[in-house]
Amino acid sequence: MSKHNKNHNQPSHSKPDAVRMRIDKWLWAARFYRTRNLAKEAIESGRVHYAGSRVKTSKEIAVGDELQIRQGSATAMTEKTVVVEALTMQRGNATDAEVLYSETKESIARRDYYAEQRKLANLARPDNKPNKKERRDLQRFRSNQD
Repeated sequence: MSKHNKNHNQPSHSKPDAVRMRIDKWLWAARFYRTRNLAKEAIESGRVHYAGSRVKTSKEIAVGDELQIRQGSATAMTEKTVVVEALTMQRGNATDAEVLYSETKESIARRDYYAEQRKLANLARPDNKPNKKERRDLQRFRSNQD
């Protein structure tokens, strides 16, 4: 029996989880990014940090490593600090992904604080745009202030 036939007898899903794996694959499997290419772009643009410094796409991580991940747009950027709890080569559903990491308490508190600040900033906006008369009144008021 050749080497190749031995490996084909075992189903691929019964392989044990890896001890180390590439960070871009893990970010994809943990559902932080929809595709591996998006994960790669985030790493290359400096939105993913390992031990406080930028990493390369090929960086291998292990269980217990701490990552800082920034997601979202410039106006609603959220930063998460997560600890790697498990490694897997397959992307599962959201409940499977939750098992792969745990977010630190400080990170949760920081995200809640910034979410509250964004809500408060939105309260300062008026409910509607001023109509033509209100715009003229505002212009008149501003010109009288000068």
